[in-house]
Amino acid sequence: MVSSYPVQFDVDYPSKPLNRLTTALRLLIAIPIVVVLTMLSGQAFGDNGHSERELVIGGAAVFVPLVLMLVFRQKYPRWWFDWNINLMRFSNRVTAYLALLDDRYPSTDEEQSVHLDFPYPDARQMNRWLPLVKWLLAIPHYFVLLFLGLGAILTIIAAWFAILFTGTYPRSLFDYVVGVLRWTNRVNGYAFTLITDQYPPFSLN
Repeated sequence: MVSSYPVQFDVDYPSKPLNRLTTALRLLIAIPIVVVLTMLSGQAFGDNGHSERELVIGGAAVFVPLVLMLVFRQKYPRWWFDWNINLMRFSNRVTAYLALLDDRYPSTDEEQSVHLDFPYPDARQMNRWLPLVKWLLAIPHYFVLLFLGLGAILTIIAAWFAILFTGTYPRSLFDYVVGVLRWTNRVNGYAFTLITDQYPPFSLN
């Protein structure tokens, strides 16, 4: 984690060969923990089997109230911060598992090999009006991340074959996927978790 940006993210490179069987069956094995994450993140299921995002308790549920709190009260309640950082850590463990970066089944509370951290913000030192437009200011990042994300999917597919044949995640592929996740977390921290006014860098490092 060489960057000085407030949102710090990294994943430990595997120190031993990865399990080829669990790698081959990763999407199937991950279903239970993905269901748990989906429920915590506020995925609601509507009538006739259709799903839609709603403002419920979980994930982005606290985004709009948090914006209002920062704008009108200049306060970032500690429990909202703790919820956001712990949900993001859990989400990243699940993502890392799906991306084949770690063999260990994602824990709901232990850090494992995925490290995400950012400081508790002093709301009174932040621009009180920026939360209204941060999601808009981050639009250039969304476009870049769209293409980087597509590249990450192809990279994970290539890594899947590499692990099946060699038991090893090629380091260059590993670093690229981690870099995309790092970039994504910085944008989330700026635009949605609202823990910093510092604009995210256009960088994988």
